Amino acid sequence: MSYSDLGSKFRNPIIFADYSDPDVIRVGDTYYLTASSFNYTPGLPILISKDLVNWKLVNYALNNIKEKRFDIPRHSEGVWAPAIRYHEGVFYIFYGMPDEGYYVVKTKDPLGKWDEPVCLLEGKGLIDCCPFWDDDGKAYIIHGYAKSRIGFKSILGIFEMSPDGTKALTEDHFIFNGNDPDHPAVTIEGPKVYKRDGYYHIWAPAGGVTDGYQVALRSKNIYGPYEIKEVMHTGNTVINGPHQGALVDTVNGDEWFIHFQDRGLYGRICHLQPVTWKDGWPIIGSNPDENGCGEPVYEYTKPNVSNDLDLEDTGLFASDDFENGKYNLAWQWLGNHYDSFYSQIPDKKNGIRLYALNTSSENEPVIWKSANVLTQKLIYPMFEMKIKMDASGLNIGDRAGVCMTGGQYMAAYIERVSDEKYIIKTIHSEGTDSDKKEVADKAIDFSKICYNYELAASDALKDITWTMTFSHSDSSLKSEDMYFQNVHNPLGDENPSLKIKLNIGASDNEKQGLDLGANYTPSDHTWVGAKIGIFAISNNIENSHPGYADFISANMEIL
Repeated sequence: MSYSDLGSKFRNPIIFADYSDPDVIRVGDTYYLTASSFNYTPGLPILISKDLVNWKLVNYALNNIKEKRFDIPRHSEGVWAPAIRYHEGVFYIFYGMPDEGYYVVKTKDPLGKWDEPVCLLEGKGLIDCCPFWDDDGKAYIIHGYAKSRIGFKSILGIFEMSPDGTKALTEDHFIFNGNDPDHPAVTIEGPKVYKRDGYYHIWAPAGGVTDGYQVALRSKNIYGPYEIKEVMHTGNTVINGPHQGALVDTVNGDEWFIHFQDRGLYGRICHLQPVTWKDGWPIIGSNPDENGCGEPVYEYTKPNVSNDLDLEDTGLFASDDFENGKYNLAWQWLGNHYDSFYSQIPDKKNGIRLYALNTSSENEPVIWKSANVLTQKLIYPMFEMKIKMDASGLNIGDRAGVCMTGGQYMAAYIERVSDEKYIIKTIHSEGTDSDKKEVADKAIDFSKICYNYELAASDALKDITWTMTFSHSDSSLKSEDMYFQNVHNPLGDENPSLKIKLNIGASDNEKQGLDLGANYTPSDHTWVGAKIGIFAISNNIENSHPGYADFISANMEIL
């Protein structure tokens, strides 16, 4: 946040983290943001702000995904593009699951427990839903379609729903076709609906996630026909694909647009743009062209509102002492999670015990199909993270360590292979999401390393430190250099890469640091940015007395 908040001004991006498909509302003087969470749980993050620049992660609206098939991670499926709204004293979040249909969760207290999800319409290919309550009391869902499931795209649909948001009342109808050459908007999706000066306005991205733009539609009738206008594009900036987000106002009446930018391995990060109006159409950003289409700002005057939000801990930061066996809000599991995955370490205030489970029930479990992997979004372009671990509780066939995901992933871990033998292993993944395999890169006899350092293996297992360094080959570059840039043109023509060092024993000096030879740059993955993770996994399918690894702390430092 210190990068973004310049006092009287702000600088984009406002959140350098993968809060994909953000939607935002204001209730009183507080802003509430939610975003896609896909297969990760808990899902539907809730962030709050008082000034639209500084944000704090405070809750999740969805504990687990209702469908049990998400007990095994189903990557890029799950919770897509939610819309958050406040209506008659109730907070609602509507979201689509591309293989299941439309759901809603609601509450009167967004910082407390949300109700269990209700499916208001079943069906494949139904995505990007936005509710709208009209002046006459009728309620609607305006939404998009996923070609991968339904066979077509670039069309927006509408159906009427019950005023309580729990049931579809009418058949689905098309209201805008972006395939029509008279008003083309290829891949129009992610609609958000507002009403202004007698017009129904639909704000929607078009042109694709990475290099698209933002359009606005308007009509006097909610069923159309709609006029269309391009209102924000890359222009002369480096911000590729500025689109999909939310229009919000301040208590002073100013209007702003929060949207994402696809940054490849980092996922889709959040920017803030001023909004003005001309001839009944919005202009987003600054420097509008002759057609009134704006472009993203880099630095701009902050919204004219006070900020009394306590940001000593934003909840976004990765550092965690796991006090009383609890993980902070920044962590999410790879799939549906259960109490059996972890516990407090007996007789210790700090640290979390991860049980070595085989949640995939496969003879050769892989990280990608294991829900019991605890992950975090990347929140800095470059960082160093130190993770302290005690592996002395592993059973034969168990492994525990650290990983970094992306389109593929890599991991480093301690594996117990017999009563007395442990190995240090690094692996990388190959194959598709449904056929992921892990390939060994390096295997080192743990006892030999202990011997070299004159340490007993039994003691060394209790005091392991993984140092994960994500940095650029050009040591002169800092994280601040990388916040505002185009995904196609990384600084130095390359992205940072991950190195991992292992320290054993109480000392953390270079003499006892073992370079594991990793040099991993995450590739893009469908819809989701790279993440760092910790895990304990077992080869044992039936394990009534599972082994475990204790993770004592995780501390991150920006580079």
